[in-house]
Amino acid sequence: MEPGGIDAVAAAVSASGIAGRRLREVIAALAAGPTTLDDLVRDHAVPRRSVEALLRAAGPDVREERGKIFLNPLISPVYSDRLALHRLPDEPRVDGMAALIAAAPAPDQALDHVAATAETAERRARWLATTYDLAGARVVCIGDHDLTSLALRRACPDTEVTVVDVDERLLAYIDGQGAGIACYQADLRFGLPPAVAGSADLIFTDPPYTPEGVQLFLGRGAQALRDRANGRLVMAYGFSPLTPALGLKVQRAVLDLDLVIEAMLPAFNRYHGAQAVGSASDLYVCRPTQHTWQILDRRLDRLAGSANIYTHGEQSLEGAAARGPARILGGGPLRADELTVDLSGDPGAWLARVLLAVNVAKVTLLVPNQHPDLRDEAGQTALRELIGAKYDLRLRRSTPGPKQATVEATLRPAGEDGVAGWLLTHAHGKLGNVLREALVRTGLPRAAAAARAAELVGRPEYLDARLLDVPRHVIVPLLHR
Repeated sequence: MEPGGIDAVAAAVSASGIAGRRLREVIAALAAGPTTLDDLVRDHAVPRRSVEALLRAAGPDVREERGKIFLNPLISPVYSDRLALHRLPDEPRVDGMAALIAAAPAPDQALDHVAATAETAERRARWLATTYDLAGARVVCIGDHDLTSLALRRACPDTEVTVVDVDERLLAYIDGQGAGIACYQADLRFGLPPAVAGSADLIFTDPPYTPEGVQLFLGRGAQALRDRANGRLVMAYGFSPLTPALGLKVQRAVLDLDLVIEAMLPAFNRYHGAQAVGSASDLYVCRPTQHTWQILDRRLDRLAGSANIYTHGEQSLEGAAARGPARILGGGPLRADELTVDLSGDPGAWLARVLLAVNVAKVTLLVPNQHPDLRDEAGQTALRELIGAKYDLRLRRSTPGPKQATVEATLRPAGEDGVAGWLLTHAHGKLGNVLREALVRTGLPRAAAAARAAELVGRPEYLDARLLDVPRHVIVPLLHR
């Protein structure tokens, strides 16, 4: 039996991960008719050694006549079906983004969000879909205030998409569109949700435009990659031509992670605002090197807990550094008799997550007086709906000063609030396991409890996630069922 054939070619394409698209284009060119090795290299921007390896993999299925090579016409349909060659010319349809963006929560000014145009979201999705092999792949959006995730799902319905963002409103909105996007809440300064780590083939991010912000978002993105050989990190970043020194600092921050900048598409992204950078930014394609994984954790440890990664607003480099939440939100369970936490720099998400993370008899937390969980009755009611089965809360506004508020939380007696109390006091465990154990404690057999837990959670991806990382709009219904 002669070596090579469709199985060997399919294996070679698969081994290339999301970068396999160009190899499929080479096979499609061979199937289309006689060509040359030089043309295959030049037309598809594939290294000669890679093309030669692909030809060796095809073995007897490739014919050569008069200096031209081509795929055996009798076997071409098999290649077309197996490698989906017929789908390569398709231009993915992405529309309706303008209405989705118009209905989304307003950009969070405290986090220096500036919205990209609908055309930009669509352009990003089309470019990703036509550049990479995304069928069956997973894309993680590290921050997604531009709704790139929704555009990508429209362009590539068979691509798994995950969003990690600090903004609860945004996560609820994305989840409410019914696109099957897995959403996780996290402030990246304190870490990446464990369920997201090592899960992605491609990362997309539009980070804060500071060296610290770019390095943090790209670093967390690298932690999310599962394909270290072929994975890509795609980033939007722009700087004013009047301040090239800032652009240099950011690019050095990228290189400090030992990421290679593989490509840069000028002025690819356009924004409503951001006029300091011409309402535009470039699209960078970064790729990890072998050394990235040796230094990544050290670089991120240097940034961990830093509140100052943004260019404007209360969380900017000019703002006061926050103290307190890093150890709690960036580590494991913390137990003590009493705890005082300074959340004076809370952008809105820290308060609830700290109360989920700790099991301390009495917690006192200092937060901004206009904190969204305190500033009106609706916010206070929502906080109690989330955490009331675990803590009794006393909310003292304008204390100790006009710009501050104090939250006093007293742990409720163990077992007093059944399943909800058990969930809230085990927020660091995998949600499926914790909920199953809570149901077993009510008398359900273990198998029945596991099935019921899966039914209650509804989304399989959340079964292995920590309650601490699941969005509030997912947690609250679980507590009240």
